[in-house]
Amino acid sequence: MAKRTSKTNRKTKARRFQPLRWLRRWLFRLFLVVAAVVLLAVAAYRVINPPVTIYMMQEKWRLGTLDRQWVPLEGVAPVMARSVVAAEDANFCQHWGFDMSAIRDAIADGGTRGASTLSQQVVKNVYLWHGRSWPRKALEAAITPLVEAIWPKRRIIEVYLNVAEFDEGVFGVEAAARHYFGVGPEALTPVQAARLAAVLPAPKDRNAARPSRWLRTRAAGIMDGAATIRRDGRAACFED
Repeated sequence: MAKRTSKTNRKTKARRFQPLRWLRRWLFRLFLVVAAVVLLAVAAYRVINPPVTIYMMQEKWRLGTLDRQWVPLEGVAPVMARSVVAAEDANFCQHWGFDMSAIRDAIADGGTRGASTLSQQVVKNVYLWHGRSWPRKALEAAITPLVEAIWPKRRIIEVYLNVAEFDEGVFGVEAAARHYFGVGPEALTPVQAARLAAVLPAPKDRNAARPSRWLRTRAAGIMDGAATIRRDGRAACFED
């Protein structure tokens, strides 16, 4: 009888609630659910055009309206894609989501300049929110390799050109081309494409149609860069 009582006590102790084990189990399950949702979202947008982003919704709530129309990459002048790559991420075809040389250069400069790739900017614009915070940067760092692994480079460029802000309430290259120059994105000239790319870091403070002297100089440099990456093959991953 004593032996049975001892066995029963041991079983009771084994079944006793263990909060740390329970917490670890549910945190692991939560991690798996979040990872599955992120993976599904990244895979879905490989073929489905993102209808809206968090930042777009914020701007629409603030402004009341947005100017945006999705256009496939085939409907955009090739020089536009080359211009944004030259302006924002010249090694776009050569990295896996992070440009380590640009990161090292940014650190050497004391963090005074950015080192975000187009892939990172797409992740931020499509899946996350704007603003500087460690949680957002951590999520961006986690999702970027997934996007690079699942999306082709052409898709990254296509999405980028369609979600980037070019002026207050003006999103995407189709709306930007008509807003600034009164033409469709397929008719953009090298000068116009370079000026659009030049406004991207600060679209609310720069104007592609009425460029300042600085913006003209910046656009001229982007034109040269776009021609260079076409000649040396750094545009091959997103051009036919």
